Amino acid sequence: MFSRNPDEFLRRFVTVDETWIHHNTPETKEQSKQWVSRGERGPKKAKQSLSANKVMATVFWDARGVIHIDYLEKGKTITGEYYSKLLDRFDVDLKQNGRIWRRRSAVPSRQYVCTCLVTMAKIHE
Repeated sequence: MFSRNPDEFLRRFVTVDETWIHHNTPETKEQSKQWVSRGERGPKKAKQSLSANKVMATVFWDARGVIHIDYLEKGKTITGEYYSKLLDRFDVDLKQNGRIWRRRSAVPSRQYVCTCLVTMAKIHE
């Protein structure tokens, strides 16, 4: 299939990844620079750290762009049941974006998800 149409072959892959998004990301040293008069010292800055307020985002995308983003509610964890429902929501967005394929297979990026029977049943549907 790749040799017949490499562009179409590569467009069929969907990637999923999870990342933490902090509500307050401090400026980098470069971003916080400001103009000062000659001989004048810039303001002293306190060291900032990442905010403790954060949310887990699960992002699905392909060669054409982002297909689905899911934000995990505070206090919840990703379980087999949660991941199964997430795949249902992803499937809806996949169809709405006109990205429908005859056969679908998914390989979760986290090993613990692969061992869950609920998730594996959803993937093989």
